[in-house]
Amino acid sequence: MTRPDLDCLRAPASVVIVGCFGRMGGMLFREAGSRGFGVRGIDKPLTELEPLTKARMVIVCVPAAVLERTLHTICPHMAHDAILSDITSVKVAPMQQMENIWPGTVIGTHPLFGPQHGMDEDLPIALVQGRNCSDEALALATAFYEELSYRVFVTDADSHDKAMARIQNMNFITSLAYCAQTADDESLQQFITPSFKRRLTAAKKLLTEDGAMFAGLFDANPYSMQAVRQFSKLLSLASAGDIDLLLNKARRWWKDDGAASRHD
Repeated sequence: MTRPDLDCLRAPASVVIVGCFGRMGGMLFREAGSRGFGVRGIDKPLTELEPLTKARMVIVCVPAAVLERTLHTICPHMAHDAILSDITSVKVAPMQQMENIWPGTVIGTHPLFGPQHGMDEDLPIALVQGRNCSDEALALATAFYEELSYRVFVTDADSHDKAMARIQNMNFITSLAYCAQTADDESLQQFITPSFKRRLTAAKKLLTEDGAMFAGLFDANPYSMQAVRQFSKLLSLASAGDIDLLLNKARRWWKDDGAASRHD
């Protein structure tokens, strides 16, 4: 597909970031502005909505729990040909909410990285084509994010949420359970190893600063409990002593490493 002309997104207020004071909204606001896009930002209490009337693309950067309420506030002020997007880490329910409230073009997005990143990193972003989204509109959104140096891939809402239930949500819930299991046992202090400290360090921000957010994402994802049940079956194998079976399965993450070394 021919890369679309991005000039329509360089006019003043042609891209509006709703939730521009948040971490992800602020990131998009800064990075889109640095690439020459005509970006404007609005944030709560969402009373200054005039920029929405000129926007070609509106990107809603609010938590999933308040997305629907935010949509009811902003959508009546949007131009009929505007592209409506979100950046939530779940897609099934947000896509339904956007399509129910906005009759125009809807494209769900999920940046699979945080606001603190290097531009030399791999920065994947998932795009979900909504019911009323043309290929041309999807191509425009794709070109916009590629201009920000993001790696775009297109998926559907169910595939996205199934994947995030197993990657994002299980990372959260297993870290939560592991730390909860060991948190109150003072007798463990003298036995703490470097690997245990590394795991605590990795889990600290996840469970303290971002714990409420990830708990909300866990609840909002329709496939979270299915992933927990799958994990419980693997724990049952461990309790039965089938450690070698689990090791062989887990090592498939690195199966290509052996093939590469054999060809060196």
